[in-house]
Amino acid sequence: MEQLGFEGMPRRLYACTPSRLNSWLDCRRRYRFTYLDRPAPQKGPPWAHNSVGASVHNALAGWWRQPYERRTPMTAATLLTSGWIGEGFRDQEQSLAWRDRAREMVSGYVAALDPADEPVGVERTVATRTSVIAVSGRIDRLDRRGDELVVVDYKTGRRAPGADDARSSLALAVYAAAASRVMHRTCRKVELHHLPTGSVAEWEHDDESLQRHLRRAEEIALEASEADEAYRAWAASRPGGSRPAASRPGGRSAAPGPGTSGPDVDGAPSMPPEIDALFPPNPGPICSWCDFRRHCPQGQQIAPDRNSWDGLA
Repeated sequence: MEQLGFEGMPRRLYACTPSRLNSWLDCRRRYRFTYLDRPAPQKGPPWAHNSVGASVHNALAGWWRQPYERRTPMTAATLLTSGWIGEGFRDQEQSLAWRDRAREMVSGYVAALDPADEPVGVERTVATRTSVIAVSGRIDRLDRRGDELVVVDYKTGRRAPGADDARSSLALAVYAAAASRVMHRTCRKVELHHLPTGSVAEWEHDDESLQRHLRRAEEIALEASEADEAYRAWAASRPGGSRPAASRPGGRSAAPGPGTSGPDVDGAPSMPPEIDALFPPNPGPICSWCDFRRHCPQGQQIAPDRNSWDGLA
């Protein structure tokens, strides 16, 4: 894969996380809002289902950090309660009901674990690089099973994932490859632990499938980095370094319709069509759940508004 840039200089590695790569695939406009526009456009209100997920993840991470004798279901429940994030719920009553439900999730989950089976890592950051990317990410839990490592990812959504979800996950494959590099130990198996149902979806990669995922990550990175460079070159050339209209306070779009080109309402120069075209929206049902929905006319037209608690099971 050609990596030479201007005058034979090597191309700089694209620094990324799996989340950044998946954001590019999901919607390039949301990618721009998240990673390029500075300051970023104002997000919508927090989502209740994200509050549940974060509270559960934090409680499980905290449970493994306890001394052995305190690794009990009661400790997990206590950690969940003390660290509960109550944002995005309809009201206090709904928040407390879901706090109790999440407390049952974590206490039931840890009751099936061996507290003496110390993980290799909890919320462990791992990284690897190729000739194209420098990718890093944080694993919920990294287990040792025999001579090999296993990537464990917690899920709290309404749908229980299956083996195909584990097999096709770019993030899990990248985590496995990165864990192998960092820990100098084979890591091929990835698991999705669904707390609401107690189910585990697993997949065991081989070297070829891990390399295939890394090649896919490189392909995404090359597309995104070219768009990034064009965006930054345009932004650097703007008088006074004024930022894109969509990221100004108040969330105004530069112009209605398919793009964000043309002058903004306050007269500042806006994004030219050739730059805007590099970051098109990807309208679909997921637009209802986008944090930047208020800045995207296409997303508003294609999918209905959602209450911040509609994602709860």
